Amino acid sequence: MFPLSKSGPIAQRGLQTVIRTSIGSRSFHAAKKAHLASLLARPRTYATSTAAAADPIVLTESRKATPNVHNGKKTLVLLGTGWGSTTILKTLDTSKYNVVVISPRNYFLFTPLLPSCTVGTTESRSIMEPIRHIIGRRSKDIRFYEAQCTDIDMSKKELVLEQSTADGAPDQGTSTRINYDYLVVGVGGTYNTFGTPGVEKHACFLKEMGDASKIRRRLKDAIEKASFANISDAERDRLLHMVVVGGGPTGVEFAGELHDLIAEDLRRWVPELASKIRITLVEALPNVLPSFDKKLVFYTERMFKKIGINLLTGTTVQKVDEKTLTVRNAATGSETEIPYGTIVWAAGIRARQFAHTLRAKVPDVQTSGRGLIIDDYLRVQGTEDIWALGDCTVSKNAPLAQVASQQGKWLSKAFNHMALDGNTDAVNGSSLIATKTKPFVYSSNGSLAYIGGEKAIAELPFFNKSIVAGGPLTSVFWKAYCLWELSSVRSSLSVATDWVKRAMFGRTISVD
Repeated sequence: MFPLSKSGPIAQRGLQTVIRTSIGSRSFHAAKKAHLASLLARPRTYATSTAAAADPIVLTESRKATPNVHNGKKTLVLLGTGWGSTTILKTLDTSKYNVVVISPRNYFLFTPLLPSCTVGTTESRSIMEPIRHIIGRRSKDIRFYEAQCTDIDMSKKELVLEQSTADGAPDQGTSTRINYDYLVVGVGGTYNTFGTPGVEKHACFLKEMGDASKIRRRLKDAIEKASFANISDAERDRLLHMVVVGGGPTGVEFAGELHDLIAEDLRRWVPELASKIRITLVEALPNVLPSFDKKLVFYTERMFKKIGINLLTGTTVQKVDEKTLTVRNAATGSETEIPYGTIVWAAGIRARQFAHTLRAKVPDVQTSGRGLIIDDYLRVQGTEDIWALGDCTVSKNAPLAQVASQQGKWLSKAFNHMALDGNTDAVNGSSLIATKTKPFVYSSNGSLAYIGGEKAIAELPFFNKSIVAGGPLTSVFWKAYCLWELSSVRSSLSVATDWVKRAMFGRTISVD
């Protein structure tokens, strides 16, 4: 049913009939043409909502987005929808600023459960919280643009945006400009190949949801190809060899999830192949999980050996070919060629392209190739009114989700204080925050990691000491913590339902 109103199309047609009857058809058409000509002569504007006067961003014919100065509020632009930016969005007093969120990804991804999506333990949509849902719970005045920020003019305080294509790349020819007063860069990080030949072409990565889907497809294809009887035993062994590069939490958790898929599901589906599947984890350092307590490191390595995961520590990858990778042992210097069916690269991260674009604007100050150098107030060195947080930064803190989250809370609190003091009209907001706020100090909430076989490890702070634990009970604690930390009740219920379905019916790695 369509509502009827005085301004609706039906009411307008009725009014036209009355006018035509009163003044005559010829006079009516002449007046209509004159009215249309006057409309075309007006300057055209395009607003992002029907209430253009309340919209902080007005898109004009020149494809330039400018802050709406009529509401007297500063425009705060958040780049990215990761841990840091989303935390700001949840805790900022959005009534004090024109808030604009820009990201090529229109959802928040709960990355601790990303490895479980690769094998069907958790469904992908369960850990993807739409950013518009988060915005809707805060304020309807917040604007979101699904686009990539490709350039910046710091003298004009202007950003260049390009709409994203289906694969997430910027769509050339759709450039839009937007002005900001304050800018927070939280674009996050991407995979780091360290220049190793062949990695980009042949390896899977584990950073985004698309990566998890790609791994899922590779695993399915390898198993199905290995089931054919007309291939050699050597080729079947190669297809069923899964290699994980990187012994950090992501690599360890993926190896654990992969083991669970084999032990709990593939042994029922394809028992003749499940016993032949091998998992190898390659780590350049002497031990896996270098940031964890040594007791937990030894416990994890012992459990991996017990469940059949082969560890190659002190080993670096020299190159990756289509069907083999070459590794070098750091102690002996010897090189070995290893056949593989699927290789997952989880060895390090680096800042995304916009961070390097911004670095290039102030090369004398931004001298680190890893990302944006920030100070204790999260200010990007060499810039004004620009802050950065999370994986795209270089600081004394590790690139962890809880670091970015705490940085987001600190920065939103600083913006709230600046607005409460009535200082949002300050010429240099970054200097004002530094004089009115204590510097950011990271406080560790502990570390958790799932290692497979319904076991997890935990290192939790307790006054000036740390409590370390590992085993099945720690796995229960890990799951409870994940459900608590998920961004909404919807996501928590979805993940819990996925776990129940997995326990009752098993996993599925079916893909389109």
